Amino acid sequence: MKKIINDVSVVEEEMISGLVKANPDVLSKIEDELIVIRKNPKKDKVAIVTGGGSGHEPAHAGYVGYGMLDAAVAGAVYTSPSVDAIATGIRAVDSGKGTLLIIKNYTGDIINFEMAAEEVEEDDNIMTRKVIVTDDVAVENSTWTAGRRGVAGTVFVHKIAGAKAESGADLDEVAATAQRVVDNVRTMGMAINPSTIPAAGIPGFTLGEDEMEVGIGIHGEPGVRKQKLTSANEIADILLEKILADLDYNHSEVAVMVNGCGGTPLMELYIVYNHLADVLKEKGIRIYKSFVGNYMTSLEMEGFSISLLKLDDEMKQLLDEKAETPAFKM
Repeated sequence: MKKIINDVSVVEEEMISGLVKANPDVLSKIEDELIVIRKNPKKDKVAIVTGGGSGHEPAHAGYVGYGMLDAAVAGAVYTSPSVDAIATGIRAVDSGKGTLLIIKNYTGDIINFEMAAEEVEEDDNIMTRKVIVTDDVAVENSTWTAGRRGVAGTVFVHKIAGAKAESGADLDEVAATAQRVVDNVRTMGMAINPSTIPAAGIPGFTLGEDEMEVGIGIHGEPGVRKQKLTSANEIADILLEKILADLDYNHSEVAVMVNGCGGTPLMELYIVYNHLADVLKEKGIRIYKSFVGNYMTSLEMEGFSISLLKLDDEMKQLLDEKAETPAFKM
């Protein structure tokens, strides 16, 4: 295993500290915690809190800032943050208007976020609502989940719910908007090489030189099937076919995300997008806005995912609103 690290026991702490030091005007870190919060939060607004295991950078802390998240709570690599840490994060950004928890559908995340919500509601009288992101069309159940996984489409939830909260909407309105995004976003991914958790030292799965894994998640777990590696255009078609079969996108306007898994060159992501844009045009699906890059990664995994968000007028407006975070600017 080759990693540019100091010690496997402190990779998460050093990563979070480095992120905050690199963005001192935007971010703060809670001492002795893997929690990143907004440097100058807006008062009297609904707070938005999310989190999960490390290894998905820039998610989640890279999306803390104006127009998106108020706090991101990190765990160890691919490991849910603790109940205590999540509760600390919620308390740190509460402004009296309630907190929306955006939770990817992984069993550990759901259990810990729900327990933290109960704690702050009982002990601190902080109102909470939650949305559970289930955008992955690859599997209905997995080792990590009951039901569909939450993957790169979560970034659209962060952006649109964040803009709604920034507008002064109340907690129920922000939660309803976030849920509408969840209901209208679908994602499918693939990989040609796995990731290696620093503390484990071995890849999450193995592939032959001529193989690819279709339907991968974001925790280094294998996908739904291995198959022979094929061209970028054909891979995009495989992923897109599954997405379009799951939700009616006919005559829709969409936001498109081609998300790198961490080790994929931008050259390859743009090759994928080149074909994807043509196919969507042929199908009469209008692209309103596109995002190509690393938005929710899996360490150094080589691969990508496609996310399509079916937009309505309000979602378009909120997607266009200002965001000022380390990893996402509008």
